[in-house]
Amino acid sequence: MERAARSTPPDVAHKIKGLSDRAIAWIFVAPTIVLLLAINIFPLIWTIYLSFTDYRVNRPNREVDFIGLRNYERILTDSDIWLTMQATAHFLFWTIVLQVLLGFSLAYLINKKFKGNDLWTTIIVLPMMLSPAVVGNFWTFLYQPQIGLFNYIVGFLTGADPSSFTMIGDVNLAPWAIVIVDTWMWTPFVMLICLAGLRSIPDSIYEAAECDRASKWRQFWTITIPMVLPFLMLAVLFRGIENFKMFDLVVQLTGGGPGSTTELTSINLKREAFEKWRTGYASAYAVILFVTVFGLASIYVKALNKVKER
Repeated sequence: MERAARSTPPDVAHKIKGLSDRAIAWIFVAPTIVLLLAINIFPLIWTIYLSFTDYRVNRPNREVDFIGLRNYERILTDSDIWLTMQATAHFLFWTIVLQVLLGFSLAYLINKKFKGNDLWTTIIVLPMMLSPAVVGNFWTFLYQPQIGLFNYIVGFLTGADPSSFTMIGDVNLAPWAIVIVDTWMWTPFVMLICLAGLRSIPDSIYEAAECDRASKWRQFWTITIPMVLPFLMLAVLFRGIENFKMFDLVVQLTGGGPGSTTELTSINLKREAFEKWRTGYASAYAVILFVTVFGLASIYVKALNKVKER
């Protein structure tokens, strides 16, 4: 430090010495702010601008026309877009419901002290540590009607012929195929959040309830559920945002098919931007999705804060 101080020019040292703590703090924070503006804010502003134009990225020399809200009108009146929204809503609803129910149930069981508790926790958490690409390829193999283990298990339980149905090739079964895989992969995440909530409840509360002769069922509904509810809502928020923009897992499993049955909004947006090269249209699409997620998340966070204040 003394060597650095001696090597600093006197005029620079004098200026630094005269800086306030606030100015020094801004010097350290400024590079991060500039980086965030360059990576996040500028692309957002540029996307909003492009959404009002007919710009196509594969035609950079083409004259760009300002078309106002025409892209937004075409998106909101496109029946195919609404079908994509319905597919996304179906995926979002069932994955959240199943993950919350299974995650909380597993957390409740693991919270009970028993032999091998840590081992089972580690085994259950393993799926969420895998890459979505690996999980997609793994389950694609499991779903194969001829050699897939999933069909043989279903056939063993129901008596159906394992080769008589295909999960990722049937219009009715494909949406449930991606729901099953996402639930298998991310239920451990919800379980860990619920487990943190369960272990944050003081034992003294349950002891007081037992002194009042409250049954286990009564304790569950009046103590456990209310105190774990903020953690459950937090898990729903995280999984809702992640599943709304789900892309890689579905692409690996079904590619949006058969037809467009499992074509979620993220996949549809990618096709508009990088297959049809309708950059302005895709930008408007992205802005609508951003506003939708941001608006719903803001309302949900306010509800979550009210639950925490109780």
